[in-house]
Amino acid sequence: MAGFSGAAVFMSTLAVILVVTVAGSLLSLLLAAVLALSARPHWVPVLVSYAIGALLGASLLEVLPEAVEMGGDIDTVAGALLAGILMFFLLEKLVLWRHCHDDVCEAHGDAGHGHDHGRSALMITVGDTFHNFVDGIIIAGAFLADFRLGTITALAIIAHEIPQEIGDFMILLHSGYSRAKALAVNLLTGVATVAGALIGYFALSQVEGWTPVLLGLAGASMLYVAMSDLIPGLHKRAELAATLQQLVLIGVGIGSIALVAHLIGHGH
Repeated sequence: MAGFSGAAVFMSTLAVILVVTVAGSLLSLLLAAVLALSARPHWVPVLVSYAIGALLGASLLEVLPEAVEMGGDIDTVAGALLAGILMFFLLEKLVLWRHCHDDVCEAHGDAGHGHDHGRSALMITVGDTFHNFVDGIIIAGAFLADFRLGTITALAIIAHEIPQEIGDFMILLHSGYSRAKALAVNLLTGVATVAGALIGYFALSQVEGWTPVLLGLAGASMLYVAMSDLIPGLHKRAELAATLQQLVLIGVGIGSIALVAHLIGHGH
């Protein structure tokens, strides 16, 4: 009976991880497609500001504290956090180096105007595939640590995937892709999330002691995306009204994570 019970828990956890990754990928993709193709660019800053708050709240209020409480001492978690930030920096550089030259980088929209013959599309597709793969690993690790933490982590990842997918759509369309092809490419890159979740689940099942380290890396990923990729874009609107709007929406993002944590359960 004990073996049967253990197998049931094994399957139920795996099932939840798969459902969340598949549903989350489809939801973020479909919402991003609707928003991107509806040609309402003024919605994007709102989504980005909210995503920043969700990422910061999930990382600093839930993921990193959980990593410490799970038996990872402060030094270990801090080391994983530092290593993760450096790792994501280098990985982002690897994606950019191939397409950046003479201080002009197509990845950030500085390559000029008009058609770029698909070069930015290739870069964004490779980067998004890897990013989604890492997201899958992070979701699996969080659910293995705690159901509540897994739910919060998945919600934060979905929140930042929506503005990211909108940006991906814009780049693909700018590179000459049709709307149908852009949708298909983004759908295929979403499969990497499921692959990452499966690999993360089965690998972590064998080495559960690594969970605090993985959570440290997860926290690093969220902080890096929020502070390196998303926050700089907000500074393009420096006027007071825009700044206040951004602060409020970031606060809403943080508050939504705190609310979900409260509703799912108190304590760890």
